[in-house]
Amino acid sequence: MFKTIANAFKIKDIRKKILLTLLLLFIYRLGCWLPAVGFDASAIMAGESGNVGFFSLMDMVSGGALANCSVLALGVAPYITASIVIQLLTVAIPKLEQLSKQGEDGRRKINLYTRIAALVLAIAQAVGIVVAYSSSIDVNNALWGSAPTWLIGAGIVLILVAGAMFTVWIGERITDLGVGNGMSLLIFVGILSSAAASFREAIKNTAQDITNLWYIVLFIVAVVAIFALIVFVDGGERRVNVQYAKQIKGRKMYGGQSTYIPIRVNGTGVIPIIFASALITFPQLIISMFWPNSSAYSWYSKWLGSGSWVYIVLTAVLILLFAFFYAKLMFDPDDISKRIQQQGGFIPGIRAGKPTADYLKKISNRITLFGAIFLAVIALIPSLAFKAIGDATSAGMLINAFSATGLMIVVSVALELDKQLEAQMLMRNYKGFLN
Repeated sequence: MFKTIANAFKIKDIRKKILLTLLLLFIYRLGCWLPAVGFDASAIMAGESGNVGFFSLMDMVSGGALANCSVLALGVAPYITASIVIQLLTVAIPKLEQLSKQGEDGRRKINLYTRIAALVLAIAQAVGIVVAYSSSIDVNNALWGSAPTWLIGAGIVLILVAGAMFTVWIGERITDLGVGNGMSLLIFVGILSSAAASFREAIKNTAQDITNLWYIVLFIVAVVAIFALIVFVDGGERRVNVQYAKQIKGRKMYGGQSTYIPIRVNGTGVIPIIFASALITFPQLIISMFWPNSSAYSWYSKWLGSGSWVYIVLTAVLILLFAFFYAKLMFDPDDISKRIQQQGGFIPGIRAGKPTADYLKKISNRITLFGAIFLAVIALIPSLAFKAIGDATSAGMLINAFSATGLMIVVSVALELDKQLEAQMLMRNYKGFLN
């Protein structure tokens, strides 16, 4: 990848895109440290120290912006959630499915619906943050003067929502004018920033206790091994051979070629992990917002909180269920079988029609099962590590920074960026040859 970036810098057009991307990423990170007026950041940092709750994933993705309650505290979370919801609704609602097949005009309308859904989710999440951090609202702030608390909270909600939509704008500008997918790169930078901060704290703790150095060394070795495993599985796919019969039309012969259908092992990506984590922690979010001192919150934190055995088992089961559910939406064997038959193709040894659909369904279920088990194992590594070494160690902080979702996103975005840079350099070489 580093060699690809070095070669890309030698090309003027691509170098401009890379520099523009870096500039927009710098503006985003600058906004992540610009505090939202009305919050006492020191009180929030003291209250969130070492806490692993519902907002931990959002804070990791935003690079610590949520814990600091900055202007861009929401980050890309509302847009990503809205994109997933719209994508699922596209399969369930016929009108949205028709729009997705109408080319550029249809995609433009779906993007508009996604932005509207992101705005609604941003408002809901901003209200949730203000309610969760209501005790940290600075009523003595000079800007707000002697305004009532509810008015200060409403102003903070407006600031956070505006920051979320500004983040969406930055991501779209990176996609249009820069290199790579803008939203993915914003998440990528946020995760690396969180990991760097946790690693820096772990090194400081090593100065106080030299035994923490062994935890850091073991953690680095484990991360490298997990990275290699994720890259290996991410590139794995099952190729189903398809043969197309020869057709003579007039004086020309069509078809006769052999191709394949690639079925990826991890075709669902990190979406099952995100869905499972959100579903299992959503009740804790509601209870913590409205009944933070109740016995129900204590019971839920003890038995279903992050790191408990019940949490680990439920997370694994939900990941398996969501992996199969999302795979059914993304890969339709009946539709693929129909297309193959309409184009005069067939799978060697399998009859066209329903036998082909059943054959593809059986392969898809087996591949999905292996991918789901892989996701469950990767997702549970941090929780099992917490059980083994304890949350108070330096390794615990590092494992929290490099969570399963973070590892998967970092690897996926890095591989995708490398592919896009190679594609752009290859396109430029073709243009130069044609000119």
